[in-house]
Amino acid sequence: MFALNMIFFLILLLACIVPYTASASLAFVSLAVPVLVFVNMLFFLYWLFKFNIRMLLSLSVLIYGYFALDTFVVFNSIEEVEDTSNTLSIMSFNSLGFRGKEDEWKSTAGDTIVKFIQRENPDIVCFQEFDYRKIRSHFFEEYPYKYVDFNFDVDEDKVIQAIYSKHKIINKEIIEFPESSNSAVYADVIVQKDTIRVYNLHLESLNIRPSNIKRERSDKLFVRLRNSFSKQQQQSTIVRSLINKSPYPLIVCGDFNNTQFSNSYFTIKGSLNDTFLKKGNGYGKTINFWKFPFRIDFILVDPVYEVLSHYNYEINLSDHEPIMATIKIGHE
Repeated sequence: MFALNMIFFLILLLACIVPYTASASLAFVSLAVPVLVFVNMLFFLYWLFKFNIRMLLSLSVLIYGYFALDTFVVFNSIEEVEDTSNTLSIMSFNSLGFRGKEDEWKSTAGDTIVKFIQRENPDIVCFQEFDYRKIRSHFFEEYPYKYVDFNFDVDEDKVIQAIYSKHKIINKEIIEFPESSNSAVYADVIVQKDTIRVYNLHLESLNIRPSNIKRERSDKLFVRLRNSFSKQQQQSTIVRSLINKSPYPLIVCGDFNNTQFSNSYFTIKGSLNDTFLKKGNGYGKTINFWKFPFRIDFILVDPVYEVLSHYNYEINLSDHEPIMATIKIGHE
C-alpha cells in the first residue's frame, strides 16, 4: 500500500512542477491533477485513520500542490450584481461553428445559440470557432462593433475567432500562430473613460476523439499530443510577449485546450486574475472528455478591475460550455 502511495505522491509532485517547465513530454501529467489530488487525499485519510505517520507523505504534497497550483474547486458566495452602471460583462464561448454538439449536429443549434446570447446580454462576447455565415446576417444587431478574423473567399477552412462588442472598438489585430490553423485576436475597446484591450484566444487543439484513440498506436498518439502541447507553449509565449507590451489594462478570454495546471495557462495568466477562482463555484467544468470534466476555457482580467461575478452555463449548445464574468470598471 505504501509503495502505491509513493507512486501517486511522486506523480502529483511532478505535476506541481510541470507548469513551471517547458517540457511538452511531461505536459500529460497536468491533465490528471484532480485525480491525483483525490487519490492522495484517500491515502492521507487511510493512514490518518490508522494513526500512521505515513499520512504526512500525501499531506505534504497536497499542501505543496495547493500553493504551487492553486485550488480547482472553489466556493464563493453568490451575489447578484444590482448596479450595472459601472460594470462590464464578458462572455467566452467556443461555439463549434454554431453547429451544435459534435455527436448531435442539430440544425437548430445556431438559432438556439443566438437566442442564448441575446438572453444573457453580455457587453462583450468572445467566440472561438465562430460561424462565418453569421457575419453578414441580421443576428447580433445589438452589437454594433465587431472584429471577426475572416475574409470571404480566402479563409473558408480557417478556425475563426470573433469579438462582438456593445462598446466602440478603436483598434483590432489578428495574432497568427505559426504552423497552425488556430489563432488569436485582440480589440481595444472604449468603455466609459477606459480603453481595455480584449484578447480572444484559441490555442492549439489536441485533436483527440475517444472513438479514434483505440485505433491509434500509443506511440503515435504520444508524439501527436506532445507536438500539440509544444505548439500550445509556443503560442502562449507569443501571447504573453504581446500582453507585456500592452498599453492598456487587459481581459483575456479563450479556449486554451488545456487546464489551469498547464504551462500555457501559467504563462498567459501571469498576474491576471482568473474570474472563476475569484467568483466561481464548484469545479468550473467547461468541457467533458470521456465523461471526465475539464476546465479549459478561461476569462482572465487585469488586477486593476474587481471581479464581481463568474458563471458557468451548463447547457448543451456546443462541446464547450460558455462562461461569463462581470467586472467593476468606471471611476468613483
